[in-house]
Amino acid sequence: MILSLVIIIASTLLILQFFLVQEPTYDYQIEQAFPNLTFDEPVGIYDPKDGTNRLFVLEQDGLIQVFENNENTTSKVVFLDISGSVGSGGGEQGLLGLAFHPNFTENGYFYVDYTDTAGDTVISQFTINSTDINRANTTSEKLILSVSQPYSNHNGGQLAFGPEGYLYISLGDGGGAGDPNGNGQNRSSLLGSILRIDVDSGDPYAIPDDNPFKNNINGYKEEIYAYGLRNPWRFSFDPNSNLLIAADVGQLSWEEIDIIESGKNYGWNIMEGAHCYDAPLCNTTGLELPIYEYSHTFGYSITGGFVYRGSKLTSLVGSYIYGDYGNGKIWTLELQGDNVISNTLLRDTELKISSFGIDYNNEIYLCDYVSGKLYKISENILS
Repeated sequence: MILSLVIIIASTLLILQFFLVQEPTYDYQIEQAFPNLTFDEPVGIYDPKDGTNRLFVLEQDGLIQVFENNENTTSKVVFLDISGSVGSGGGEQGLLGLAFHPNFTENGYFYVDYTDTAGDTVISQFTINSTDINRANTTSEKLILSVSQPYSNHNGGQLAFGPEGYLYISLGDGGGAGDPNGNGQNRSSLLGSILRIDVDSGDPYAIPDDNPFKNNINGYKEEIYAYGLRNPWRFSFDPNSNLLIAADVGQLSWEEIDIIESGKNYGWNIMEGAHCYDAPLCNTTGLELPIYEYSHTFGYSITGGFVYRGSKLTSLVGSYIYGDYGNGKIWTLELQGDNVISNTLLRDTELKISSFGIDYNNEIYLCDYVSGKLYKISENILS
């Protein structure tokens, strides 16, 4: 009896040990997603969520290209050319953002963020061509919002519709070094903020009733959803949790990732990341700290990504995938709600990662700004 029990226990331990030893680990590779296609200074990848199996790529000088989401695709089509209206010197200006209306299949509306020839930010609505879904109606531009920019850098540029159907817009602090105009902490300026507007009401838009500063008596801009940001180049919503996650590009020392919530102050230029900026001590009362930061020892220009909700990278589901434009590294931030469990280096590349994007199935892609190629992440199980 005792001998039988010992044998059973020993067998069980061997089985457990076998499973522990055989527990798979994963190796990740970065591969060209569409080897036959190249773009000029791509800064964004977008899916219209209309089931047409197309992807749209922003080229900084003012073109949007569209193509079939098939790795063997050999052709692309110019969907929209507004290069004549776009001011881009190859720095941080240009055509920077794109968002398709949640009812795009019915109304054909899409929105772009660009800097004009004067260097100011323009948010415009366009409509697709009535006879060709791969062409925009170039004469349909409707100005939604224009924001004066004091310098050529820190324009932000991301557009995205939130789960409630409102349009979110990121704006940097207006540029210069160290926020010389103090826009990050100035709620009377739209700069240094993420805005939230209702493009389905008003002319050309309305302020949502639950925006944090609506009907304030202090002169604060009612469009502001959150503020105290330096240059939130890319943000995204997690479709499962609806968390709004923004990567804010740092100044001298720190890059940060923030969970953006209504009315909160993310600290710039009092703080850079979780640290007092340009001073040994500072008043941090009322400031929201990042959920994660890294020093310029590890990278120096964060490119925000997405919480992965696809099916091909099984071990990364629920993790936030992001990168660094400066050194090409790609990381995953494992989240539990809005808490960080771990941060892992996924791959060290030589790419200049200008943006990430997701397709209809929530599979993730990234742009290499220099080569003009698009890439994807592949997962290999190692035993």
